[in-house]
Amino acid sequence: MPEFHRVDVSAEAAALLRTLTVQHGPLMFHQSGGCCDGSAPMCYPVGMFLTGSGDVLLGDLEIGLDETVPVYMSGSQFEYWKYTHVTIDVVDGRGSGFSVESPTGKRFLTRSRMLDQAELEHFALA
Repeated sequence: MPEFHRVDVSAEAAALLRTLTVQHGPLMFHQSGGCCDGSAPMCYPVGMFLTGSGDVLLGDLEIGLDETVPVYMSGSQFEYWKYTHVTIDVVDGRGSGFSVESPTGKRFLTRSRMLDQAELEHFALA
């Protein structure tokens, strides 16, 4: 039986996350429904951003180093994204100053695709 995930990580983003984990300790992502950089995935050291009861855990990213990075999304944003599969990726450029990758000259971003029929059924969305 196939494994289903709502969130994955690109190889390039996983490599940057490994480097950032060595520097900052365990990390987590949160994506809110705000404007501008507020709708980008923001990466924080665990404990620097507190999730609330309205936040949805999309899943944990396997980055190596025996580490996982949880990815949360605000509940209101998830309502728009619940039919999508999310991949955390990284590109050149500066994002928000609050996300730990900002001094590296890289920024995390979300790539998405629509869930396929098997995923829709697995997540009880069909």
